[in-house]
Order: sequence, then structure tokens, then C-alpha cells
Amino acid sequence: MEENLKQQYSNVIKIALIGPESTGKTTLAQQLAAHFQTNWAPEFAREYLEQKLRKTGQICEPDDLLPIAIGQTKSENEALLTANQFLFCDTCVLVTKVFSEIYYNFCDPLLEKVARKHKYDLFFLTDVDVPWEKDELRDSPNNREETLQVFKKALLENNKPYIILRGDSQARFQNAIRIVEDLTIAKSMGFSSQDFLQIYEKNIQLKTIKEHLELFTNGISKVNTLRPATINDGIIKLSEEQFRNFAVHFDRNKEGVKLLKFVPASGAASRMFKFLNEFLNEFDIENDTINSYINKKNLSSLTVFLAGIDKFPFYDTIKVILIELYPDYPSWNSDKKYYFFIKLLLDSAYFNFSNKPKAILPFHKYETHTATPIEEHLIEAALYTASNGVSNLHFTISEIHRSQFEKIIETEVKKVEKKFNTNINIEFSFQDASTDTLAVTMDNMPFRSDQGDLVFRPAGHGALINNLNNIDADIIFIKNIDNVIQNHIEFIALYKKALAGYLIEKKEKVDSILLEIENSNITENGLESLVEFLQQELNIIIFEDFYKFTFENKIAYLKKLLDRPIRVCGMVKNEGEPGGGPFWINDSKGHSSVQIIESSQIDLQNPSQANIFASATHFNPVDIVCSIKDYKGNKFDLNKFVDYQSGFIVSKNKNGKNIKAYELPGLWNGAMADWITIFIEVPQITFNPVKTVNDLLKSAHQPQ
Repeated sequence: MEENLKQQYSNVIKIALIGPESTGKTTLAQQLAAHFQTNWAPEFAREYLEQKLRKTGQICEPDDLLPIAIGQTKSENEALLTANQFLFCDTCVLVTKVFSEIYYNFCDPLLEKVARKHKYDLFFLTDVDVPWEKDELRDSPNNREETLQVFKKALLENNKPYIILRGDSQARFQNAIRIVEDLTIAKSMGFSSQDFLQIYEKNIQLKTIKEHLELFTNGISKVNTLRPATINDGIIKLSEEQFRNFAVHFDRNKEGVKLLKFVPASGAASRMFKFLNEFLNEFDIENDTINSYINKKNLSSLTVFLAGIDKFPFYDTIKVILIELYPDYPSWNSDKKYYFFIKLLLDSAYFNFSNKPKAILPFHKYETHTATPIEEHLIEAALYTASNGVSNLHFTISEIHRSQFEKIIETEVKKVEKKFNTNINIEFSFQDASTDTLAVTMDNMPFRSDQGDLVFRPAGHGALINNLNNIDADIIFIKNIDNVIQNHIEFIALYKKALAGYLIEKKEKVDSILLEIENSNITENGLESLVEFLQQELNIIIFEDFYKFTFENKIAYLKKLLDRPIRVCGMVKNEGEPGGGPFWINDSKGHSSVQIIESSQIDLQNPSQANIFASATHFNPVDIVCSIKDYKGNKFDLNKFVDYQSGFIVSKNKNGKNIKAYELPGLWNGAMADWITIFIEVPQITFNPVKTVNDLLKSAHQPQ
């Protein structure tokens, strides 16, 4: 009998449709077969039971189940012989198994074995969101939802790849077509059905994965830098009086304008405490001294940490717990005190700082409390994003940390609102899983977990262009979560307002020009001053052949250059911080522009490029104010202004194995490459990132 239940195999992609009764499986199987010009295997059970009912007047009994399974297998095997690339099966042996368990609370061991063994490239599980239609074999209109859950359980327990189809008949049909087409592409790329499900559930486009795999193989072209952007050559230097005037201009024009502060805040604190984790892993407290460890490792960072240990905002809190845990702590020698202090700081059972987001860590110590970056950003939002009595603050976070953010905000927001007489509207968003990218081995093959699953990684902060794209605001302030200050916060607010005031002035001019173009009010004589405005005030380089264009083409060209999002970026003098800076570059089409470029984007093996990088005078502190609406007040689609060729390939380690990962063009790098970009020098004090825990010892983060 088992021989009659053997499934035939071929290169044909087999799709099984399963689900509760009266959910459109037969109709869908016929539709798909017709669309893909191939065969379908009918449900044998219906034919078998209809004949039995006509002959005997009886319905299904336990002894009918194996004959039904044999007939279903035969039906599929016969249809497979003439199938064209696909075979759509209206039910399968797994359905027989499920109904056996539902109706008889029993399943023949042979039937169970065959149901588990039969393979399909994909199962479509039809939902119960369509009306039940009665016929002579259907008898369960009221328990279809319960039956659906039984099918889900059976698919999961037997490790079957499945997708639920919902909606009306036409919606299911169209969705099924797309899924089958994508499955075919995935198979052609060497992915399994389970791989395809991972990709499908993340809503990642196969085209995107294919492009990324090609990038791993071919590499990413380095940026062709022309020269650093410097004062009066890409970077504007304003006097203190001008800064104050632009801040006043902002305050005068902000009412009626929706302002928002956008804070990328999902970053973990692991790098902050990396050298301390290494110390705990390597230091032998029984046989070594901290001084000898520092000398062997040449670890100046640990020296700085220990020298300033009592100045950290968390010092007193940790010391109290240490004394509670170890009453003889005060009598310990300094090495033992330091070791257990660091151990408690990082211990997952206690403070666990290196596994938490930076946003919720204590950064600053005040007389009455310690403050996290969240609180400092609440204060900043109240100081420079208040309009019409409302301040808007948006954090991009990891969803698993939301409750921790909300707990801090619930405690602090009312205090800040009362102090600054403004209501703070707080929003959260999460990095879309569809932007995750596939990790690969060092020889560019998809990397898999120990369980055989594909490994996907978040694609860096460049993925947040989607979050920014979903925001509705007129002026958006962008600032990293760790770039906060304990002192002179009003001073910081002044410069943020000034950047916004400068943006408003240039935005008004750009909008007025675009309206004049729309109303055909630009003349040939007015072109020269218009070109001068673009070049002198917006850093826009005009294409060499511009003056050969007809007047109409000149206008169209200038309109395209002006009708873009605008960003005004603060730049600080370069004092050796790692990361990006402002450069003039040539893109792949030969067009010149000013961009924020990371060191990894530059070919530092090329002497001339290395020299340009080394001669940079300024650094990017990610201090950005931007406008993402056009001259008519409509939102731009920010994805249209991304340079998708400017991503990053990075090396990582996963469970002790070296892998490569692709990161999307950075949020303030390639993701904003085609924006109108203005660089303005701002004071060094506006840039106070906390990259390592020792940065908290700097004066900007210490009480005064």
C-alpha cells in the first residue's frame, strides 16, 4: 500500500492549496493553472465521496481515508507528467491527515508518515474570510476558524513552507500570482522554499537581494573626491551677529510651521563599553594586577576610565549596590574594587549597560538627579522645536526597547513641559524589516545560522530614510541620540535655530523662483541672476553644456535643480574624530556636488585621494536642519533622491565566523545625495558625541 502513496518528483514547482472547507481552493487552483498554462490536480476526496454518497447514501468513514490518500497521490502524479513548470494541487495528503484527526481523533500511522514525507515547494493556506457556501458534502460552517488553526499547527509541526491567502477571490488570485512568480525567481537564485519564506515575511524584494549579491561580488565603487569643502568653497562661515539674526528670523517665522526633531536612537551601547568587556574577559584577578594588564595591552582607555571613575554619573549608584552586595567592599584593595565595579556595570543581572540602548543610560549628573540622553533631547525639543505651543519629537528605536523609552519619558516629559511651557508630542518609529540585508560568507555565499536559516542584518542608519519619508513636518531637525550636552544648552539651541533660520530664508527664495517658473515669469535676462543664486548660495554646479540649451530647456533644467529637498548642515572644525566630512565630489555621470563622505567611501590606497582626505578641514557632526516639502507644500518622495550606488560593505563577526554585510547609503551620506545641500560652520561645542564611556568625562558632560 505504501508504494501507492509514493510521490513522484520532477523539476516542476508544486504548489498545494489547503484550508477549511468552502475557502476557494478549487477555484484558485483552476485560476492559477489557467494563468500559468499548466495542469492542476483536482481534489480526489470530493470525487470519491460524491460517488460513495450516490451509491450508498453514506458519507466519509475512517476506512475511506487511505483510499482517498492513494487517489490524491495518483491524481498528482498523473498531472505531473504533463505539467508545464508548475503544478497546482487542490488539497493534498496532509489535508486528509488533518481531517482524520478532526473528525476521528485518530490518524493511521501510514497516513501520518506519508503526509509528513510528501513535499511541495509551497503551501497556500486559504483563510476563512470568504462566505461559506453549502453543498452536500460540507457540514461545518461554524468552526472554520478552529479548523484553520489546526491546519496552521499541522504545517508548522511538519515544517511545511506556507503562506496564508486572504481577501476575495480576485485579491487571492492576484496575490498568489505574485508569490508564485517570486518563488520561481528565488528558486532560480538557488534559494529553498524556506529561504523564500524568510524573504517573503520580511517583505524584501528579490531584485534587491540580487543587486546586493552582485555588489558583494563586484564591490562598490569608491567616491571620486575633487577636494575638501572648506570655508568659502562649499562651507559658509557666519559671524556671531549673523547667527543671532538667523535665529531671530527663525523665531519670527516658526508660528504656523510644523517643527519636528528627528533623533536616530536605536544604537546600542556595546561600543561604548567594548574595552571594558575585553578587560573582564581577559583580566585574571587572582594572578595579575590592573597596572600590569594596562602595560601589557597598552590600554590608555582603561587608565582614563579608572582615573575618572568617581566622575561618571552612575558611579554613586553602582557603589551603593556594591556595598549592599559586599559589606566588606570598603576594605578591598583598589584592583578588586575596580574589577567588581566594572563587572557590576556590565553584568546582565544588574546594570547591563553594554546591552542597552545609549538613549536610556545615565549621561549627566545634576544636583537632584542623573539625566539620560532622552531627557536632554526633551529639553532641546522644548527649546527650539516649539511652535504654536507644541514641540514634536520623533525617536527611531528598536521595538524591543520601546517600554524603556516610554518609562523614562513618562517620568520626565511633564517636568520639561512645565518648565518650558510647551506640550511635547512624542512619536516612535522602527527600522523597517524590509530594509534588512542578507549577510554573506567571505566568498560571497549567503550566510546561514546553525539552524540553516538565512541571516539578515539591519542595513545601517541609511534605512531610516524611510522613517524620515513617513514624517509630515515643515522643518525637521536631525541630531544623533548621543550628541547631547550638560552645559550651555541654550547656546546649542541658538545655533540650531540659526541653521533653521538660514534654511527658511533659502527655502523662501527657492519656492518663489519655482512659482515664477510655473507662472512663466522668468525671462532670458533673469537667468544670469538665477544661475548666480544657485551657484553662490546653494552650492549647485551648473552643467557645462547649460548655455547651449534652448531657453525652455534651461528653465526645465533649473527647475529640476531647485525642486528638491533642502538640508542645511552644521560643520565643525576637524579635530581628528573618525567618520565623515564635507567634500566636493564627481558622481558617475560627471556632475559635481558637495557631499558628506565617510572615510570608507574613499580609496585611501590612492595617494591623491588619500591626500584630499587628509587635507579636510571640517567634520560632519550630523547637525542637520531640513525641509522635505516642495514649493506647493507637498511632501517629496525622499527615496527618489538617494544615491543607491553609495552603500557600504562591512566586515562583521557572527558567532565566531567572519561575514560580510551590506549597509544602505548612510542617512546623511548617500541617502541625501541628491538634496540641495548647504554647509555652515558651527562651533565645536555643538558636537559632543559619546562614542566611548570615557567621553562622559569631557567637560561638556560634566557638571560645572
